[in-house]
Amino acid sequence: MAHGHTVKRRTGLMDWLTTVDHKKIGILYLIAGGFFFLVGGLEAILIRIQLWKPLNDFVSADTYNELLTMHGTTMIFLAAMPVIFALMNAIVPLQIGARDVAYPFVNALGFWTFFFGAVLLNVSWFTGAAPDGGWTAYAPLSGTTFNGDHGFDYYVLGLQIAGIGTLVGGINFLVTIINMRAPGMTFMRMPMFTWSVFITSALILFAFPALTVGLAALMFDRIFDANFFDPSGGGNAVLWEHIFWIFGHPEVYILILPAFGVISEVVSTFSRKRLFGYSSMVFATILIGFLGFMVWAHHMFTTGLGPVANGLFSIATMLIAVPTGIKIFNWLFTLWGGSITFTAANLFAVGFIPTFVMGGVTGVMLAAAPADFQYHDSYFVVAHFHYVIVGGLVLGLFAGLHYWWPKMFGRMLNEGLAKLTFWTFFIGFHLTFFVQHFLGLMGMPRRIWTYLDGLGFNEMNLISTIGALLMGLGTIFFLLNVVITAFKPKDAANDPWEDGRTLEWTISSPAPEYNFKQTPLVRGYDAYWKEKMDGNTEMTPAEPIGSIHMPSPSILPLFMSIGLFITGLGLMYSHGEWGKIAGIEAGYVVGGIGLIITFACMIIRSLIDDHGFHIEPEELQDKGVKA
Repeated sequence: MAHGHTVKRRTGLMDWLTTVDHKKIGILYLIAGGFFFLVGGLEAILIRIQLWKPLNDFVSADTYNELLTMHGTTMIFLAAMPVIFALMNAIVPLQIGARDVAYPFVNALGFWTFFFGAVLLNVSWFTGAAPDGGWTAYAPLSGTTFNGDHGFDYYVLGLQIAGIGTLVGGINFLVTIINMRAPGMTFMRMPMFTWSVFITSALILFAFPALTVGLAALMFDRIFDANFFDPSGGGNAVLWEHIFWIFGHPEVYILILPAFGVISEVVSTFSRKRLFGYSSMVFATILIGFLGFMVWAHHMFTTGLGPVANGLFSIATMLIAVPTGIKIFNWLFTLWGGSITFTAANLFAVGFIPTFVMGGVTGVMLAAAPADFQYHDSYFVVAHFHYVIVGGLVLGLFAGLHYWWPKMFGRMLNEGLAKLTFWTFFIGFHLTFFVQHFLGLMGMPRRIWTYLDGLGFNEMNLISTIGALLMGLGTIFFLLNVVITAFKPKDAANDPWEDGRTLEWTISSPAPEYNFKQTPLVRGYDAYWKEKMDGNTEMTPAEPIGSIHMPSPSILPLFMSIGLFITGLGLMYSHGEWGKIAGIEAGYVVGGIGLIITFACMIIRSLIDDHGFHIEPEELQDKGVKA
């Protein structure tokens, strides 16, 4: 029986377009992020093919700049972030014993705004004007003086719309973790992945508004002829760098902290040991998040801030190595003496540790301002950045996906194919980026379209390109694994690894719509492991069996996001390209229609009092759920 109102169970495509279930939204994030990961990876391979030999003309200089800009933007904003949000959505409510996130409707809105912002940015490829001034969009290269076409209009408006999704998602997870933990789950009993998501969400809350302000100012420069970043009109080009990196450096930690959380879960599970130094791991995570806001100007040592500023930012940057080092040693001590099982998930986790350390060591080198003057804008920086983001984040995400795949989809990935994915991707990664350190030290500048013969760059660039193709092959193996697994029956056990320590392993795989029939009572850190050690096979419930309140599906988040997409498109072409409608610029009319759609959806949402529905205990029995 359903109360509140009778909910019509949607099926097929409509189910996915209207869902507010955190688990399904997680899968939507994974599909979208996976798609853009392939797009960004293809752009990277095209870049490497262009650079595999000197004086190559595989792509033109203009196309190369577009590929370079779109590769960085796509991978950071449209691939890495949504896959992180996929794991956040799929796992965090389960780990804290909640039935959903705090704001399910807003969660759906977060996904759809991200998706349509991403689509808007990539529409630029088909209008003949992809952004081409670098993924950091430095002024004045991103201004109308050097970029008169619409390339950076797509960048500015696409990222603003996508950023709304990230910001509301971060706020949602903050509220969820603060307010919706199961009875007994104090902050110091939360799993490390949940802790890392909590700190990440706080970073999103404080970092993304800086990017939003910068993009708004750049939008006014480009569309409404303002002068924020144009020196000829009294603006300041370096101001953009400050705004971008005040967002951009915390963004690195927004990306890497969830990967740290994944590694903590995976290493602990497959060592059959409690995570070493849990409390110090928590405080190290908090400290990394705090210090992440203190270091943005190390990206700007060569802009002439002066020795005092350079010195202060050097010190702050090196300080981050301390909490990061604590994490590295705690992972090693967790492995030490453990009964280690080298599943594919654990291979990715163990491979992550030395790879990320290498990225951190080159980070300390770049933190020394006098050294940075030499390394700056060379391939050494490219190598460092990719060791942190690919060798860190992407290996961490692969570990998490292989670890939680049975919980998300009810099917176990093929271990043989998964290990093949690891070895091809891991070897390909090091082939690609290890040699780039030496290319940088030999003087190869980054962001160049081609290079002369006889400079000593040829062999290392060839090795780098071969490595990139191997990484592409590893990704294909992963996709093959996903397709093969999709045809298997959903027969994964509740706790398929048999060593699950946290609450998500106490329920069926995949998790039911309501997650927990009865909210569990948490009696310690590693709640499920503690129950198993006490001889219990299930969690002790914290409440009697009763009706479960669930939110209703809604199509409104999809239409609100479509409205924003139309608004962005209209604003871009507001300088006479589309003519006039009733004496008003057609672009403004189109933009206005988009805003009307979005605001109409907001009004409908506020006027219709949707109480959701209830699943009654007898319905749970009908579904074969154990009492």
